[in-house]
Amino acid sequence: MSAVFDLSGKVAIVTGAAMAAAGAVVTLTGRSAEPLDQVALAIREAGGQADCELCDVTRRADIDALVARVEQRHDRVDILVNNAGIAARSAFVDVTDGDRAAMVETHMTGPFMACRAVLPGMIARKAGKIINTVSVLGELGRPWVVPYASATGGLRMLTRALAAEVAGANVQVNGIGPGYFLTGMNEAIVQDPALYEDRVTRVPARRWREPDELGGTVIYLASKASDYMSGKILYGDGGLSASF
Repeated sequence: MSAVFDLSGKVAIVTGAAMAAAGAVVTLTGRSAEPLDQVALAIREAGGQADCELCDVTRRADIDALVARVEQRHDRVDILVNNAGIAARSAFVDVTDGDRAAMVETHMTGPFMACRAVLPGMIARKAGKIINTVSVLGELGRPWVVPYASATGGLRMLTRALAAEVAGANVQVNGIGPGYFLTGMNEAIVQDPALYEDRVTRVPARRWREPDELGGTVIYLASKASDYMSGKILYGDGGLSASF
């Protein structure tokens, strides 16, 4: 059974790494070198393989160049994980055009362009895995996060529609819908005791999730174990979406 989860030799691009622990050769991407270097170092110290590439996922030239470099270095891209994300809280009437554009560019335009860049190679090889990090808020309506929820909701539909288009080429497109995680994106909530307690009590599991708890889901969607699954969003939210 463990063989179906083995990613040895697979070449992965992760925007924004659990897959390295399963044997994948991971290219980590983002706009800041220091956090990428820290993650890559941790992967290497654990015996994995990781490269770093600076890339702004909202710029097509950056994404196309990134994919070209990885394909030149490793001959292919087997797995794409669209994981870049930003968050902001405000009343809808206070949202600026810049706020809206940033959400759409990061959560919709970036994944769209990344998928488009890797798909020709995947279709030609008739093999590939695309994993989009959506959000439970792309499924549930919530106040104060309308731009974020609507952008991730768009990514949810991109995942489903693209899955239907490329399934015949043996390319699987799926998504992960995290609930509340203890990450930097949610730091403002964590620092507000009343708000944090309110969010925790909404989760049936009565706790927020640690980032490394998402690793198994990513490995599953990147592995042969999910070869007949496409167009699905797996929600890791402690039962939050089931309770509404």
